[in-house]
Amino acid sequence: MRSFRTPLLVGAALLLASCATVPPQALPPGSFSLVARVAVRYGDEAASGRVTWQHSGAADELVISTPLGQGVAEITRRDGVYTLVAANGERHTATDPERLTQQVLGYAVPLDGLSDWVQGRPEPGVAAVTRYDGDRLAELRQRGWLIDYSGSDERPPKRVRVTRGDLDIRLVIDEWELPP
Repeated sequence: MRSFRTPLLVGAALLLASCATVPPQALPPGSFSLVARVAVRYGDEAASGRVTWQHSGAADELVISTPLGQGVAEITRRDGVYTLVAANGERHTATDPERLTQQVLGYAVPLDGLSDWVQGRPEPGVAAVTRYDGDRLAELRQRGWLIDYSGSDERPPKRVRVTRGDLDIRLVIDEWELPP
């Protein structure tokens, strides 16, 4: 009887241990993780997809995919260097993210300011013109970009529209993970 109970107890203990969850580690201050739907219009061209983005002061990792999940591009930042890996596997590197995305994607993506803008705030240390609706930031002009939060009352915002010239980028953020 004893030999039957021991494997049963060990099995039950292993099963309970496998069901235990490891508490998520808190994100460092200034970091975030998000999942969003994105729609981009540039001139007569339009595309939509999904963005998964992990940001910290030291690094970024953005994965852009089609609505069905097929990878379009991966953009990373480490030590001030941006690397864009296209769907065909070609790797491109630069220190200027707008120039890099312009050359590879055909339009400039404002990665330098975007991490602040998606959180509903101006990029620190850069001249900005703001318009508030009560105590909520409704519109921001910075680095030649117009950032519109008019469709989002939440903080951090769930809807962000970034435009400049013929380029219109709309983000609908479905999931936010912020530090406590």
